[in-house]
Amino acid sequence: MLNHQQAAKLGQSIDPVTLTVIEKGLQQVCSEMDLVHEKTSFSPVISEAFDRSNGIYGLGDGRMIAQGELGLPIFLGVMQETTRCVIEARDDLEDGDVILVNDPYLGGTHLMDVKMVRPFYYRGKLWCYLSNTGHWPDTGGMVPGGFNSTATEIHQEGLRIPPVKLVRRGRMEDDLVQMVLANIRVAEERIGDIKAQIAALTAGARRLTALLDRYGQDVVEAAIAELERRSERMMRAHIDTIPDGTYEASAFMDSDGVVNEPLEIAVSVKVDGSDIEFDFSRSSPPCQGPLNSVWATTLSAVYVALKHIFPDVPMNAGCFEPIVVHKPLGTFIHAEYPRPVAGCAAEVSQRVMEAVFLALAKAIPDRLFAAPAGTSGNLSLGGHDPETGENYIMYYFSGGGYGGWWNGDGLTNGCSTIGISKSQPVEILEQRYPLLFESYALREGSGGAGRFRGGFGVSYKLRLLRGHGKASFLMEHGRFGPPGILGGEAGAPNRISISQKGRAIEPEHISKGEDFVLGPGDTIEVNTPGGGGYGLQAERDSEANADDRLQAYYPDHAGAA
Repeated sequence: MLNHQQAAKLGQSIDPVTLTVIEKGLQQVCSEMDLVHEKTSFSPVISEAFDRSNGIYGLGDGRMIAQGELGLPIFLGVMQETTRCVIEARDDLEDGDVILVNDPYLGGTHLMDVKMVRPFYYRGKLWCYLSNTGHWPDTGGMVPGGFNSTATEIHQEGLRIPPVKLVRRGRMEDDLVQMVLANIRVAEERIGDIKAQIAALTAGARRLTALLDRYGQDVVEAAIAELERRSERMMRAHIDTIPDGTYEASAFMDSDGVVNEPLEIAVSVKVDGSDIEFDFSRSSPPCQGPLNSVWATTLSAVYVALKHIFPDVPMNAGCFEPIVVHKPLGTFIHAEYPRPVAGCAAEVSQRVMEAVFLALAKAIPDRLFAAPAGTSGNLSLGGHDPETGENYIMYYFSGGGYGGWWNGDGLTNGCSTIGISKSQPVEILEQRYPLLFESYALREGSGGAGRFRGGFGVSYKLRLLRGHGKASFLMEHGRFGPPGILGGEAGAPNRISISQKGRAIEPEHISKGEDFVLGPGDTIEVNTPGGGGYGLQAERDSEANADDRLQAYYPDHAGAA
């Protein structure tokens, strides 16, 4: 195996065609892992909504070599940290082993994002690690689906798994599997998801072996070193275009689900040449409820924010080199045991990104955009279906508006800013669960006004048809709508309404709540946020204003009159 200097020297001599083919080959290995994971999973949240990711990670520190284009961006930094923690925790890994882990404090997110790490051996020697993540709709805990909005410690949120051997020398550890399944509400669905993740890693090992056989170990290692060097150089070139200085901004969470007060994420961004530093030390202290964020998630959120701003930079460990994120010790975005963290990956991470966007908009407004919806809209519904005689858990997330940008209106009904996941088709959900979507539409008028308005959120209403179910919500941007920039207005905030026996109820914490028991005919209605506006509404093109009126997007909005 080449050392770093040898790999770097050889990498510079590889012709551009071969380098590109190897780069795409590594990505294809990961993307095929994604597809196997998707097509063989039992849970609709993975098979239909793509809430998963697969990647290749290096020896020693688990540095990211490649991640599939079909994987969730938030796992860019998270799985690198997960793999590093597994390497540190387990020095007994052998060919054919697979490690199972979901511990948030060991490079994780929330308990529902379950990771697997497989050491990859090539010609008898450990060469790298293959890792993946899949969102399991349930890992036990106080509420079906795991999105408990009132948890005050991690043990209330579900089963916490340290790095343990799920597969030993190619053989699944049945005792461990039975222990895991005994702590999960819908065990028959989870075993399918477990085998799907293992199958994805197996496919990755087969394809990576073929790639190494074709080009040779030395050439592939050299190509990886060169790809890292080029990615770092490109990221530095982008950062170097940001004017030197310190830029500050804040974003706010609605509440932690327990104490009904906002939480602040305050960031200070220092740009010095081609280096960039992020300091979140002025953020709110650790909170009682499940809106704390573990370090791996906070770090990854910064990486993904910069990926949104500079989308052309290839993603590998090299692009992270110019980025320094100081650990925000003593704040709610550096959670330590036993702080609850159910909302960190889906919600807090997006507010971290929003703070970064708002700060850098002061420096490079011509490359930024107003705040997006910034919530995954986590909705869980669990119960018993008397028609099938089976228990069920539905986990659903929805889209929202993106912010207006320097050359156009924001995207309508876009996915969350941490992922590429799509909302599950309502027809699939209606087939699997005892419910009916009575309506699903764009939330017209929800985009913040501006020279370029924000995109629209969505509105949907579902009705429970039979049996009883228990609903839980963990969403955001209900107290504050996504802010605009350069004088643009905020997008419409999130709104949730539950109807129980004809009586309408709104959650006390606006965007969060749990244990809402539904009977036949009861409904849940959700209106997701629109994106913020970019620039002053008075500067909006007259034809665009006329089109807004024609489409009746803003029937009651004075700015569009």
